[in-house]
Amino acid sequence: MKIGVVFPQTEIGPETAPVKEYALAAEEAGYEHLLVYDHVLGAGLDNRPDFRGPYSSETQFREVFVLFGYLAAITEKLELVTGVVILPQRQTALVAKQAAEIDLLSEGRLRLGVGIGWNDVEYTGLNENFGNRGRRSEEQIEVLRKLFTERVVNFGGKYHHIPEAGINPLPVQRPIPIWIGGTADPALERAGRLADGWFPQVQPGERLEHMKSVVAEGARNADRDPESIGLEGRISIANADPSEWKAMTDAWRETGATHLSVNTMGTTMDAAGHIDMIRRYREAIG
Repeated sequence: MKIGVVFPQTEIGPETAPVKEYALAAEEAGYEHLLVYDHVLGAGLDNRPDFRGPYSSETQFREVFVLFGYLAAITEKLELVTGVVILPQRQTALVAKQAAEIDLLSEGRLRLGVGIGWNDVEYTGLNENFGNRGRRSEEQIEVLRKLFTERVVNFGGKYHHIPEAGINPLPVQRPIPIWIGGTADPALERAGRLADGWFPQVQPGERLEHMKSVVAEGARNADRDPESIGLEGRISIANADPSEWKAMTDAWRETGATHLSVNTMGTTMDAAGHIDMIRRYREAIG
């Protein structure tokens, strides 16, 4: 099981030096990947008394592709993982171009996690349709893989029309791995049918076992081997006792997870605090 860190997106601040310090510390500590959450717009709350989303305009999000361009230059081994890019609120060809560039700059270290998101305010601000985002994402994944692997793409679908055009240069990985995040059964079935891996976003237990069965069924219905599909768990350690960290990790290993990300957000620490915690976690689990 490969262990990585969740970039402390909402707490690390707007300055550059802490970003560099955190990424280099994670690589030095032996982590194998760095996962970054994504949002473009946050909803203002002054005139939205009923808004219930976990993030708002008060929550900081560094832009993931630009950030990865910087991290690709200063790291050597860390896999760079979007966890997840909200794909249907973006132009597909532009995502392909940006992802390919990150893959080139990092010499093949990008894993593209995608999802459909929850924030209709963000979709409105980006002039994209919130209502059909799940259906569009499936065609987007097909288009991305074509753009990642073919010099010239001729594609006519329900949502995309590419008249003999392509990106240049192509990425190192052809195609770049595409993973899907989500908890609803349609997203899980989609992951089994289309994705290289998935992010369940729950902890080990009955709910996870149900989700695994939905992914497996989707894979089998598409004539795919469920065992070929990666699974990345996630643990939040900021408010857990360090004596529990190893058991939390082992629980994911026992589920058959191929990857695990360690999240330190939740206590409003500065970068030094996050760095200290990921170092202590590595020491705790051996």
